[in-house]
Amino acid sequence: MTSAGRAAGVVPGRVRAVADPAAGPPVPPGGRTVAPSPLDADAALDPHPVHRRLREEFPLTFDPLLRAWVLSRYADVATALTDPRFSHGHRPGDPECARAHVDVDLAELRAVAERTAHVLARRLAGRPRADLVADFCHWLPAGTVAAALGVPYRDMMRLVRGRAAAALAGECGGQIAVREKALASFLGNVLADPDRTAALRDAPRALVARAWTESLRRDPPVQIAVRRTREDVPVSGGILPGGSSVALLIGSAGRDPERFREPDRFDPLRDDPGQLTYGPGFCPAVILAGFEAEYAVRALFEAMPRLRPADGFRPEPTGLITRAPRTLMVLPNG
Repeated sequence: MTSAGRAAGVVPGRVRAVADPAAGPPVPPGGRTVAPSPLDADAALDPHPVHRRLREEFPLTFDPLLRAWVLSRYADVATALTDPRFSHGHRPGDPECARAHVDVDLAELRAVAERTAHVLARRLAGRPRADLVADFCHWLPAGTVAAALGVPYRDMMRLVRGRAAAALAGECGGQIAVREKALASFLGNVLADPDRTAALRDAPRALVARAWTESLRRDPPVQIAVRRTREDVPVSGGILPGGSSVALLIGSAGRDPERFREPDRFDPLRDDPGQLTYGPGFCPAVILAGFEAEYAVRALFEAMPRLRPADGFRPEPTGLITRAPRTLMVLPNG
């Protein structure tokens, strides 16, 4: 631990000394407060209480399970994703993405996303019941890459997840699984409220894009990203020592009330939008994800105008590192 870290009151491990109980949470025997871990078993079902406590009480803490310092507040996580004092792990859309992709035809990407979404949606239209995760979200991201590369449909799951995808998306080729999860959360959010469903059914492209951004904020597919400090870095709660591994809680940052009003509410019309899953630069994986979200909504409601969740069904996101609903049971014909 650096002298600067000691001066800031940072204590190694998942504990924090509390000198004055009136100034902090109740103190257990021994005068120490134990920080929760984002890898605790109950966090897989609902990480938000853990994230909330970390933001409020432990904005900087060392987690032995992750073997890393943990940042949970939006300002700190956003800094760690963009500041050169942190190692630059790959995130689709970060500036270096532009150097990795050449000769990308955006019109063709849009066309293949639209075509693939409509083909998949029509296959569901005649069913009495369907699972949008297994029957749609699992296939659309792979299918768009397969179509863009000219891979036969029957071979797409075998090929697009390997080197063939990298031919299109460079370092972002492995993002297919992330796009699946992001799409599942997005459709779950769209279908969760009948008024919201109606508003997005025939919405202009800009509104669908705002809803997509809002879903990435509220329910990001990647919950935890890892970086390393190149030098000592001041953050909320103390100073990160140089050369340290740092776990960034993307899911916690997206629900930080210091950054977002009513952060637990899904609101495509919010005037304080933002998301940390993707960077702002050019990247086919990011562009395709947006196209897939747009055409998923359009294709599903065009093929199934009365589409709605199955009676009694509520999506249940699961996962610690990545997170999304495992199933989205729907009634294609209402």
